[in-house]
This record gives sequence, C-alpha cells and structure tokens, in this order.
Amino acid sequence: MIKAIKDPLAAECVLRARKRYDAALPDDLPVIPKAQSDWIKQCKANDDSLSFALDDETTPIEVAKTFRVWGGYTDKNKDKWLKLQNEFARAWVLGVWSVKETGEIVKLEAEK
Repeated sequence: MIKAIKDPLAAECVLRARKRYDAALPDDLPVIPKAQSDWIKQCKANDDSLSFALDDETTPIEVAKTFRVWGGYTDKNKDKWLKLQNEFARAWVLGVWSVKETGEIVKLEAEK
C-alpha cells in the first residue's frame, strides 16, 4: 500500500500523472472502416440508438456492406460476422476508435 505523500512537489507529480493516465486512450482501440466511423458520428449527432445504427432498414448501403460476410450469415462465418458488429458496438460505446483506412483516431466529445 502506498503511504501518504508528504512532499507537495511529489504529490503534484502524482496528480499530474493520474490526469494523464485518465486521459490516455486504451491500447486496444476498435478499428472500423471509414463508412462506419462516419455513420457513428452521424447517428450520435442525431441522438440515435445503437440498435438504430445496426438496423438493416436504416443503415446506409455503404455501412451495411462493411458488416456483410461472403456467403451471408452461416454457422461457418458467424464468428467473423459477429466480430464486425462487435467492433462497431465497442467503438459506439467507448466513443473512440481508429479508422481502418487512415489510422486516424476519432474521439467523440463526452455527452453532457
């Protein structure tokens, strides 16, 4: 267990380190295609839900194509299909992701 820091300079250093740590991005950011990135930003700006964003009826064709797996959903490829949607959902929930094509890190502002 860490004992109380009595040196004010050391305490300030610890506080700064904690702030940097809190602001740091996770090492395992979701990586999603640009079409999905743009779709998340649009849906979040419109206060749409995750279920709306994943719905076949509402998802733009460019985004829907990024969820598709050759041969459709079958027992053989369900893991890949689920991984594609799980990455999208993780990006949605975390509010931060990497764009596959550019490597850009997108971080949405926290909800108010």
